[in-house]
Amino acid sequence: MAKFPVINLEKLNGERAATMDLIKDACENWGFFEVLNHGIPYEFMDRVESLTREHYKKCTEQRFKELVASKALEGLQAEVTDMDWESTFYLRHLPESNMAEIPDLTDEHRKVMKEFALKLEKLAEELLDLLCENLGLEKGYLKKAFYGAKGPTFGTKVSNYPPCPTPDKIKGLRAHTDAGGIILLFQDPQVGGLQLLKDGEWVDVPPLRHSIVINLGDQLEVITNGKYKSVEHRVIAQTDGARMSIASFYSPGSDAVIYPAPALVEKEEEEEKKGLYPKFVFEEYMKLYGVLKFQAKEPRFEAMKAREATA
Repeated sequence: MAKFPVINLEKLNGERAATMDLIKDACENWGFFEVLNHGIPYEFMDRVESLTREHYKKCTEQRFKELVASKALEGLQAEVTDMDWESTFYLRHLPESNMAEIPDLTDEHRKVMKEFALKLEKLAEELLDLLCENLGLEKGYLKKAFYGAKGPTFGTKVSNYPPCPTPDKIKGLRAHTDAGGIILLFQDPQVGGLQLLKDGEWVDVPPLRHSIVINLGDQLEVITNGKYKSVEHRVIAQTDGARMSIASFYSPGSDAVIYPAPALVEKEEEEEKKGLYPKFVFEEYMKLYGVLKFQAKEPRFEAMKAREATA
């Protein structure tokens, strides 16, 4: 099995061609890669991690224990397939922030997460331009494709995966592909559990201090006309150690119209009007995804195609 791709972005200065090839290979063959020297100061990431752990201990750990008790998840005998072993909350950044509405966050935590979101937004847009370069698209094409009337959608899912006594009976997070655009994950540097499906086998995404894990969502699969694909992934619950996960989703605006980039559509496809992928409004796709998240993505694409045909 090939080694999970870890890419040093600093090498774009000096070893650009080789580094771009690594990114291209990761996008084409993995749908996932980890980046180091990404421009976000490591001391700052340590602060984000520290505040996230403190918040979980003070504010949500007890709530999770109460949930486990109320759902009788403690001594599971049979497999649970309609729930995940995770404690989460969501932060919205764009088009409008909900940071002020999240209870229990200290002023410092809000300030740091706001700053982290700005740094991640910048990194997401830099990575999208690197993808454009590899795909032969003009610089800024993907960012522009994501723009609705109010720009892109950008939000963060903050998760903790506490130790689980029965990891064979319940997943930390069930297998799925991500609906959005490009996902930037700051994951626990020690406790593993994230896996992706490659060539029919589940492969571990290695914990690596100060890295950001990048994965591609369904929208990039559509826009690249399948040159890059979103990949199924899951989180395996662990018996030891609480795993932290801060996943930020840079996605199209709700009213953005998503379709394959004309430059990436083969002439035959165009002439026969038999494209592999549909054209749709992102918000409509998200409504469908809300119901079918933990199912294969292909029926979602087919359903959007059917809607397109009757529109």
